Amino acid sequence: MRLNVNGKEHELDGLDPDTPLLWVLRDRLSLVGTKYGCGVAQCGACTVHVNGSPMRSCSVPVSAIAGQKITTIEGLAGPDGKLNAVQAAWIEHDVAQCGYCQAGQIMSATALLQQIPEPTDADIDAAMSGNLCRCGTYIRIRKAIHAAAKAAHE
Repeated sequence: MRLNVNGKEHELDGLDPDTPLLWVLRDRLSLVGTKYGCGVAQCGACTVHVNGSPMRSCSVPVSAIAGQKITTIEGLAGPDGKLNAVQAAWIEHDVAQCGYCQAGQIMSATALLQQIPEPTDADIDAAMSGNLCRCGTYIRIRKAIHAAAKAAHE
């Protein structure tokens, strides 16, 4: 099976086609930024982009996305290592506490800004509602998304 992850082609032999993408990323490709949270696509910790759209990798069989473009948190920064606007805003606004959910939060926020470059609070709340943060950093998340939107236009 061939997977395009973060712009690199990977040929994976001996892979059960029903294996969730999350475990292929973590166990076969050693991309451990994507986290296991609930295992039933409810918390958002495992969010990645498939063809630019956010997707919960814990519940998607790898066979369903073979040949598509997959981006993980490790693939968001530029080739020179420069953080994208959302990642930079997360640091600037001190969003993370425990940090466990933050990769999924950042992936969802990045997808939101690709679809709606200047989101309202309601847009943010709707787009981020499937990403749970046990530390309750939702206000800082919203501020960081607004800051990232502003930085992208400057």
